[in-house]
Amino acid sequence: MSTLVPQIRVATPTAPPIPQRKDNPAVARFSLTGKVAIVTGGAGGLGFEAARALLEHDVSGLALFDINHDAGLQAVEQLKSAFPRANVIFQLVNVTDAALVSAAVNVVVEELGSVDILLTFAGIVGCVHAEEMAVEQWNRILEVNLTGSFLSAQAVGKKMIDQGTGGSIVLIASISGHTTNFPQPQVCYNASKAGVIMAAKSLAAEWGRYRIRVNTISPGYMDTVLNEGKGLDEHKAQWYSRTPLGRMGGKDELNGAVILLCSEAGSFITGTDVKVDGGITTF
Repeated sequence: MSTLVPQIRVATPTAPPIPQRKDNPAVARFSLTGKVAIVTGGAGGLGFEAARALLEHDVSGLALFDINHDAGLQAVEQLKSAFPRANVIFQLVNVTDAALVSAAVNVVVEELGSVDILLTFAGIVGCVHAEEMAVEQWNRILEVNLTGSFLSAQAVGKKMIDQGTGGSIVLIASISGHTTNFPQPQVCYNASKAGVIMAAKSLAAEWGRYRIRVNTISPGYMDTVLNEGKGLDEHKAQWYSRTPLGRMGGKDELNGAVILLCSEAGSFITGTDVKVDGGITTF
């Protein structure tokens, strides 16, 4: 005699609705209205350009974290001048100091109301032949690039979990985490960025249940101060020859990926790395 087993129906989770704007749903998809963002390394370079892009997409509050006090204050003034109604603050932060990072995140929540977006641009590079690298330099690069990214994500992730409203964390990795840079010798930098990519995947797996998305962006060779100077001319010739687009990226060419991952347009993207590299990792 068989026994009938009752069928259990499991509700299919549905995506949260995208906030609609009456003027244009396409604009709403990429809008950051109501969001508060933190950008580490935000006082200059690619971090500053990303901060500007967040304001262009109507982020409601913005905090720049940087180890350079004067540059940080100047960056805030520049952004406020360009966006007079923007709510922008600066925090002097060493991303390798867990207590300082946590305290700065607390200040952001107190002053701006929440934290919904994190971008980690703080990082350093070092080109030293492996056989000549001091252990202190090895540790320092890993400490800033990998540990600093984790500590920032950890502090923000805790707040996002407490808030219960989800969020987007974007760790800035590099093509160096995918392929060996050449001809410059930078074994530690490459290892640190590979670690960032794996850390983001791990955090995405852990925090998905809180609706926290964690992704990485891997820039290629970008036209920033790090890649200036005549001493790099021979290196650049090799970079260009291996890049299908035949050039470096402009300083604002990460912004499309940044906004995609921070906005509702990227609401089902997590644990992913987005390469913005002109195709150099194709080969």
